[in-house]
Amino acid sequence: MNVKHGVKIKPLIVSVALPLLVGGLAAFLTRDGMHMFALLKKPPLTPPGWVFPVAWTLLYIMMGLASYYVWISPVSAARKERALTVYAMQLGANLLWTLIFFLLEMYLAAFLWLVLLWLLIAACTLLFHYISGKAGKLMLPYLVWTAFAGYLNMGIWLLNR
Repeated sequence: MNVKHGVKIKPLIVSVALPLLVGGLAAFLTRDGMHMFALLKKPPLTPPGWVFPVAWTLLYIMMGLASYYVWISPVSAARKERALTVYAMQLGANLLWTLIFFLLEMYLAAFLWLVLLWLLIAACTLLFHYISGKAGKLMLPYLVWTAFAGYLNMGIWLLNR
């Protein structure tokens, strides 16, 4: 089904819903984690707790839009599959980081996992960029936020060991 300006509704809904569902699952599984997070010593520049769900919701929507632009692009199926496979891998790594950090409270392991996540996001961003400039640009805030999360994660590990 198409709407004005060639927007494909079903792919758009699926694309945006997928990362929001992953984020929702992470939030559900770690729902008690923000209480624990509030008790931790945190590094300078740590934003207030309400910023995290707002930022992550916006980032998941932007990721979804980026994947939509890749999905509907006219490039070969093989290129799309490669890019969307790395995208799925980083979504899975994102979920696992949340579990390592909030459920297991293994802050150094979470930081190391976050480095892997950041590399997957960087690879995904590049693959998306070569398929759709818009898609690559939509991934950049996620890449930056994850680098900032790395700073926070490392700071929490150093201050709370």
